[in-house]
Amino acid sequence: MTVTALIADDEEAPRQQLAAALAVAWPELAIVATAANGVDAWDLFLAHEPAVCFLDVRMPGMTGLEVARRIDGAARVVFVTAYGDHALAAFDAGALDYVMKPVDATRLARTVARLRDHESAGDIAAPALRDLLGRLSEQARRPPALTTIQAGIGKEVRMIPVDEVVFFEADSRYTRVVHRGGEALIRTPLKELLARLDPERFWQVHRSIIVDRQAIASAIRQDDGSMVVTLRGRDERLPVSRHFQGLFRGQ
Repeated sequence: MTVTALIADDEEAPRQQLAAALAVAWPELAIVATAANGVDAWDLFLAHEPAVCFLDVRMPGMTGLEVARRIDGAARVVFVTAYGDHALAAFDAGALDYVMKPVDATRLARTVARLRDHESAGDIAAPALRDLLGRLSEQARRPPALTTIQAGIGKEVRMIPVDEVVFFEADSRYTRVVHRGGEALIRTPLKELLARLDPERFWQVHRSIIVDRQAIASAIRQDDGSMVVTLRGRDERLPVSRHFQGLFRGQ
């Protein structure tokens, strides 16, 4: 049975080495996507929904720890880290699965054996492991949260306070910024905005939509199992993809 996987590492050589080692240790594994940073890793996870994710701990944009927290148990996660990384002791203590760079064939074989037996040592759905990942993520440097969006409107560059944004919606070329005073188009991809927005304030509910949680009036489950959210004082109904329906567990 073919199992799908994602590999994310900000260095090309380790990505290639891990892919080659996996081809030997797990011939049935199909690597459906590779990423050079955490932002792309998360976006590719949503696009392909792989069963296993090999995530470098330290990547630009979003760290592997942050990506794992967003995956939130929807895939089995294996962390890839360098020898001597301070996270190793925490991984061992928390029973999180990891491989070190450069990849050791014996260690990888043990990891593959656990994954093939459906034993996810990296199951971050467990509250204790969520807490561990949260503490490790806090130790990693990340850029400060955005406070202002710059949008070009004709000859004017408008400064839109992030606190006034209702939702962001991506299309093929632009990101639509819907705010309390109107809307604007910007060229910054949604996946890059996601890494700079406060995750407690802004929720991604779809691969193409990020919404201010305070603007959500309700979440409605449809007869076909899909879900939409309604907004306070607005007519839009925003789709919620399957992966994000857990945000509304009370519905």
